[in-house]
Amino acid sequence: MMTMVMKRTEEIPAGQFKARCLALLDEVAASGRRIVVTKRGRPVAQVIPVEEPRPLAGSVKILVSEDELIAPVGVSWDADP
Repeated sequence: MMTMVMKRTEEIPAGQFKARCLALLDEVAASGRRIVVTKRGRPVAQVIPVEEPRPLAGSVKILVSEDELIAPVGVSWDADP
């Protein structure tokens, strides 16, 4: 079973957002809540927390042996232009 959790969204007028921008960014980062910035009551932007990227450790599989990776390919080529 999958449960969706909706984060609380706050609306704030652009003028108030401008005056409190740095503090609001800190709040978004700490709480995970979203802020919708409005102009004349209409949404114009959304501030959301950044999700940390997943670690890549263990996500790569080597499908050939080490010998195959360093074996000659059987093609001649000249490295000098």
